[in-house]
Amino acid sequence: MKGFLRFLWVLLRIALVIGLPFFVLIRSSVWLYTSREMSTWLAFSSAAGMTFVLLLIYMIVLFSVLFGAKHISSKSLKIKAFLVVLMLAAYSFLTMANIKLKNTKSDEVRKEFRSLHPILRLGVGSMMVLDRSAIVTDFSRKASDYDAMGLKRLKNSLHYKQKDGYVHAMDLRTLGRSAFRNWVVEKYFRLMGFKTLRHGGTADHLHISLPPHDKPNVL
Repeated sequence: MKGFLRFLWVLLRIALVIGLPFFVLIRSSVWLYTSREMSTWLAFSSAAGMTFVLLLIYMIVLFSVLFGAKHISSKSLKIKAFLVVLMLAAYSFLTMANIKLKNTKSDEVRKEFRSLHPILRLGVGSMMVLDRSAIVTDFSRKASDYDAMGLKRLKNSLHYKQKDGYVHAMDLRTLGRSAFRNWVVEKYFRLMGFKTLRHGGTADHLHISLPPHDKPNVL
């Protein structure tokens, strides 16, 4: 039993080390945007800077352990920094630029992905690295869409494009998925600082939002 618990503790530490950069990148972006009211790209860039420092430390430690290097030359440090920037930029671009068709309700919804706020894109894109069966049912809406769904029009819906030109809400399908998986996904988004609401409408789903600066209390 002790051996099993020790094994679990090792796995947990590995997961924490791997997950920490993602947490710093996404959670810091959300916090800087919402609590410090930074602009979208300033918040993301600042969070990316923090993540860069963390990943550079990881790389230095890794190379020291693997090759026993006690001293790091200026050239070696520059190469490591370049690799970290490359990895961070590639990851951010890939998660923000596109979403797979299998992860959306329809091709029409997939095409709306870039209308979503970049930090929300980063959050959902990172989540889908692990939960590849997740399906987004909605990004952008117009007032007339609520009429088509037989719902009352919402005046301040974050599914509408906001003043910054982005949609600040999305819906994830919960039907056909285990209660545990839905619980984990909801906790993930809350941990990262996004607002969540489980509700019905046309069907049971998880509503996730990042309120804009002028509507901090709107879901």
